[in-house]
Amino acid sequence: MNVTIRVWRQKNDQSEGRFEDHEAKDLNPNMSFLEMLDVVNEDLTNAGKDPIAFAHDCREGICGTCSCMINGKPHGPESGVATCQTYMRSFQDGDVIVVEPFRAKAFPIIKDLVCDRSAFDSIMHSGGFISIRTGSAPDANAIPIGKEVADMAMDAAACIGCGACVAACKNSSAMLFVSAKAGQLNLLPQGKPEKDARVLNMVATMDEAGFGNCTNQYECSAACPKEISEEFISKLNRDYLAASVKSVFKAVPSTMG
Repeated sequence: MNVTIRVWRQKNDQSEGRFEDHEAKDLNPNMSFLEMLDVVNEDLTNAGKDPIAFAHDCREGICGTCSCMINGKPHGPESGVATCQTYMRSFQDGDVIVVEPFRAKAFPIIKDLVCDRSAFDSIMHSGGFISIRTGSAPDANAIPIGKEVADMAMDAAACIGCGACVAACKNSSAMLFVSAKAGQLNLLPQGKPEKDARVLNMVATMDEAGFGNCTNQYECSAACPKEISEEFISKLNRDYLAASVKSVFKAVPSTMG
């Protein structure tokens, strides 16, 4: 199997980028997309050229590091998978495959296909914690949690923070990411004490980072490799409204004796 990759090359965030065409030859269709990039980079290195910079870690669809736009779609043509889980059998022999980094104001390009997604870390730092003293591991039945709630919290916790939701959104909104990360804690008893502050802080940090507004078109959930539902966005909006109202009343001192 032979393909041509039209890949984005950019030295750093200050330089102009461009597309370059590179041949990937004699590929096994069962190679992952990242293994194909490894083959191209080996050829470039042997030719004394600068290899293509791309991010990767676990290559098992867990870490969320391997984020690429492939033919205009985050992570490629398949649904429910990360870039490392996209295989060359998803393409045809002779295809020209366009590969570029996730593009968003809040995700500046570091080099080639690597972008800086530390804005997500800032959002998590602003609210992704609980203050309850955990001590040793409690018995599993010490705090009864309904199966429906537990399942929903686990669905939210499946978010790997890859940024596909941002890349897919025309406004570069991070609402799916924020709603999943806030939701996984807000749904559980351990996360209830900070629920209001968590929502307010995480949304404020999201806005400060330069992410756009959500217009409820749900490209985010369609592109999510963990298929996280847009229903979490609705829940975040409700929690944010409730927390905002409470914060207003808390700010006004009581005049009643």
